[in-house]
Amino acid sequence: MPFEGNQILTQIAEVGYKSLPLVAPAGFALGTVMTFHTRSTLVAFGASAMIPTVQALAFFVEIGPLVAGLLLAGRVGSGIGAVLANMRVAEQIDAIESLSIDSFKLLVVPRVIACVVALPLLTLFMDFAGLLGGYLSEFAASGMSFDLYIRRAFANLEWANFIAPTLKTAVFGFIIGTVSSYFGYTTNHGAAGVGRADGSAHASWNGVAIVLLKAKQ
Repeated sequence: MPFEGNQILTQIAEVGYKSLPLVAPAGFALGTVMTFHTRSTLVAFGASAMIPTVQALAFFVEIGPLVAGLLLAGRVGSGIGAVLANMRVAEQIDAIESLSIDSFKLLVVPRVIACVVALPLLTLFMDFAGLLGGYLSEFAASGMSFDLYIRRAFANLEWANFIAPTLKTAVFGFIIGTVSSYFGYTTNHGAAGVGRADGSAHASWNGVAIVLLKAKQ
């Protein structure tokens, strides 16, 4: 089908590129705040040199994948559900199928693939934005150079520490795209169905957020 390639690129831009203004500042703010909160404790134990290492491990292993997934679910998840529900209610999906085009492959598959591809990349942007925020916070407190901060941040960080956590966000992306598309694609009952599809997507992501946060505690 000739539309899939263009649709996938369009959805990657929609899901990934347009989410950067949300993900990058969030990572920067979290990095800044985290350094302020952890610095006093580490300095009290004489471990101020470990501040960059703690920052890097925390973001690459835990904070980056989790927060990026939750932000994408909130911004993109309900949006996918609402768009597909509106298309279903307006009979646009029926019109597409009347042209002998598989609406599922045209509308759902590209969105799921876009979430799977975009979320690991967004996670990396959040990780490095968090490191930048942490560096600026540490520079303001101690005057540490950027070169020293980066060397300490990655001194004890192995490939396994950030490759696996980053790639697992592809699973998060698959779940986000699949669940959101399901609620939108299968909606009915007119405008009320659009509201229920959007509300169901919000409720689903609230439940996922609670489960993930409890699992991290």
